[in-house]
Amino acid sequence: MLALASAAALALAGCGSNSSTSANDSSTHSNAAAKGSYSIGIMQYVSHPSLDAAREGFKQALAHSGLQVEFTEQNAQGDQATVTSIANQFATNHFDLVLAIATPTAQAAYQAIADTPVLFTAVTDPVAAQLVDSNEKPGKNVTGTTDMNPVAQQIDLIKQVKPDAASVGIIYSSGEVNSAVQVKIAKAEAAKQGLRVVEKTITNSSEVVQAAHALGSVDSIYVPTDNLVVSALDSVLQFAEGTKIPVIVGETSSVSAGGLGTVGLSYQELGEQTGQMAVKILKDGADPATMPVEAQKEPKLVLNKGAAARMGVTLPQELLSKADNVIE
Repeated sequence: MLALASAAALALAGCGSNSSTSANDSSTHSNAAAKGSYSIGIMQYVSHPSLDAAREGFKQALAHSGLQVEFTEQNAQGDQATVTSIANQFATNHFDLVLAIATPTAQAAYQAIADTPVLFTAVTDPVAAQLVDSNEKPGKNVTGTTDMNPVAQQIDLIKQVKPDAASVGIIYSSGEVNSAVQVKIAKAEAAKQGLRVVEKTITNSSEVVQAAHALGSVDSIYVPTDNLVVSALDSVLQFAEGTKIPVIVGETSSVSAGGLGTVGLSYQELGEQTGQMAVKILKDGADPATMPVEAQKEPKLVLNKGAAARMGVTLPQELLSKADNVIE
């Protein structure tokens, strides 16, 4: 038992970095808040461009607000046991607010933290994840922003870049509620488009490369906003480029990383939106229980011409002319 406790402590100590020393005295935080200085704990599920962008967008919004904020950051690097440990630690740190990035961390924060406002971001379906009573009236100390993306439009994009496609491979984590929600929508839309779906599930990021090769001779690949898969996106892209299979992704950061295209969200902007909610809580005394979950209203069509060429696809000029951003 002592060995296990020591190992857990070491894992927690090594999974992130503190930008400041967090105080454990609640009265200290109350006094600090009264003077306009606040402490915020940030717990992130795993490192990848989308979640990193959401984190930085959140911090940027706080910086622009003029509030004086000290951040304590921890990253679980995709390990669920570490997620739970971070949440339990944050529950005793008496922060003025906690930000949970991605569904698994939001669920852990919801379970562990009852007396501190908790904001989440990069959560696809807060109701399905049992974080809120409803998106309109969260009901407790937890609310935030959803990254529910236009999955149907993303599947439709497959046919726009490869009209003769007859199948789509989807890789996702069996343990992420957010992925299950997206895959359900993707399968329904694929059926409408006449696309046969080949599913491969993973339990950790090291399995992504094997799952990609197990897709076989599919005509296209769809990568939803699955945290473990996106953290190992390079494995999917290498396979796709070698086999000339176009990869449609769930958000804009993955296009910048080499995906062919998406109709998706900007996680930087989503993080900023979440930061603005934090300002309302800290500065204006807004109650998370009555703050509706917010969503990004205008997804962007982003295409990567270089990735298309590497995947054996020529993007139609009509589609390029509609794009909000074209990466050369």
